[in-house]
Amino acid sequence: MAIVLRMTGEVTELRIHRKMIDSLYVEAMVLADEARGYFDQGARVEREALDPLGRVTFSCESLKVTTRLMHVIAWLLTQRAVDSGELSPRDALDPARRLGDAPVTDRDVIEQMPADARALINASIDLHRRVARLDGAQTDSLPADSPVQWMQARLAMAF
Repeated sequence: MAIVLRMTGEVTELRIHRKMIDSLYVEAMVLADEARGYFDQGARVEREALDPLGRVTFSCESLKVTTRLMHVIAWLLTQRAVDSGELSPRDALDPARRLGDAPVTDRDVIEQMPADARALINASIDLHRRVARLDGAQTDSLPADSPVQWMQARLAMAF
């Protein structure tokens, strides 16, 4: 989020563009549906072909994919709530509404997974990283809490 002073003297708050949020939301929901279908049904033969430790690792990775995606979806829903006016931008920055940390997956573990599982794991990691950059950008340009600091920032933008 950023505060911008327009030539008219009007202060405008910029937010992440709604189309980007909607696009990421669709991507996250499609990926979540693919992951559910794969880990619940499609991967049975592949999972059964793994050794016992491999099956446990496979199950852990399916939970990590789900966790990443649910964090992303929750964050995107928060952004939609801000965009619709149901939640203030400042409230969206509450730690409980920020993007949750992604569970870490070792590259060696990914390489041991079946190809479809690898693709889902990597896609969930990539999506979480992209959304994490957006989440971090929201706090990078926050106006100061003090009215004096806010006015100084506003004046600095004008010159």
